Amino acid sequence: MFYDPRHTDAKTDLGLPHDPFKALVQPRPIGWISSRSKAGLDNLAPYSFFNALAAAPPLVMFSANGSPHSIANAKETGVFVVNMVTEELAQAMNATATQDAVDEFERAGLAKAECERVNAPRVAASPVALECEVVDIITLPGAANIMAIGAVVGIHLDDAILVDGQVRAWTPIARLGYKDYTAVRDVFSLDRPA
Repeated sequence: MFYDPRHTDAKTDLGLPHDPFKALVQPRPIGWISSRSKAGLDNLAPYSFFNALAAAPPLVMFSANGSPHSIANAKETGVFVVNMVTEELAQAMNATATQDAVDEFERAGLAKAECERVNAPRVAASPVALECEVVDIITLPGAANIMAIGAVVGIHLDDAILVDGQVRAWTPIARLGYKDYTAVRDVFSLDRPA
């Protein structure tokens, strides 16, 4: 099968129940973005269009496809936080996947912790939280596609996930597409060529 996703409707033209694009790039890490508006309303939302961009300096990005609150808060305040989602937090993460103007921490029954460098909350139960200052907000092609790039200015890391000084003792989850997720358990190492 070959099709041009710009001009093909997966349901009508291909007879598929869903557009397969979101299931083709997998697994995608989930950036659980927390932010605070200037008015003081906290927001928490998961984004599977998320990733690390660079290590020196550390940069991350998330892209909102029609979910306005995280991007609006990042624009307004210049900061956001990336909380990493573990298998134990999967149901709570899913409970925050709404577009209502409510405090999703409260909706999901999650405790907040304040950050050190940015004025935004983080998920207290997440073993990793990246405090970010906005580097750029980029409007992408499409009706509601906006990307925020952040410089990581602080990292909260639970020592319990470290084994011999490496991040090992945790089970992050990732998005596969449709309603499917995976828990990252099957890990192997490869030495790079000399």
